[in-house]
Amino acid sequence: MALKKNGFIPSSAPEELKKVLVAVASVWGDTIEDMEEFHVFPLKGAMTNEVFQINWPTNHGDLHQKVLVRVYGKGVEVFFNRDDEIRTFECMSELGQGPRLLGRFSDGRIEEFIHARTLSVADLRDPEISSLIAAKLREFNNLDMPGPKNVLLWERLRTWLSQAKRFCSPSTAKEFGLDGLEEEISILEKELTQGYQEIGFCHNDLQYGNIMMDEDTRDYEYASYNPVAYDLANHFCEMAANYHSETPHILDYSIYPDVELV
Repeated sequence: MALKKNGFIPSSAPEELKKVLVAVASVWGDTIEDMEEFHVFPLKGAMTNEVFQINWPTNHGDLHQKVLVRVYGKGVEVFFNRDDEIRTFECMSELGQGPRLLGRFSDGRIEEFIHARTLSVADLRDPEISSLIAAKLREFNNLDMPGPKNVLLWERLRTWLSQAKRFCSPSTAKEFGLDGLEEEISILEKELTQGYQEIGFCHNDLQYGNIMMDEDTRDYEYASYNPVAYDLANHFCEMAANYHSETPHILDYSIYPDVELV
């Protein structure tokens, strides 16, 4: 645990985190003499990480600085490569497509604090907000990111399926039909890779909790090159989800967007 003041940050490396926070404050001209000067406020909305707002008094009167501390969730590395995600985050920051990266510690990072609100389930069905998302997504898909531009969708699906089989009991695997998914993935890959496909830089996780008003999407853990159509399909599926319900893992396809909405 680290930084007791209105809360804790559950970092496995509290001393390292403190040093990085002090260094960030120093860059901004603030001298932290007592760790109690850091005020910690837990933030809601993140699913794979824990996020906190950290405030401290500046050397310029009563003003306060704010940063966001993101502590990585345990075990999520089976879903994506953390080093790739950090490189993507840094590049997005340089391109002005997200908050600045201010510092890193062993199980998390410190980011620029963005004054904006996370969207809700209902927001995704607001025509004006939906139009803004579409415009930003087009801009996102057109980004020219460094590194190979290989489609990762099919490899990632097979990796996740392998991990699911590894952790599930035989009865659970049977309940969710895991044994038949490999064939389904192969069929989809064959059918959907025929003919022309526009390949672009995709977010791959466009659920409402990853989109903020007045700013771009804030979480790039799953971002990679994929067919642009996949980003659209993913976003439409996320409109059938409510991650704050009693059954966050079950999509309600009765509210899947119709032609009129999209």
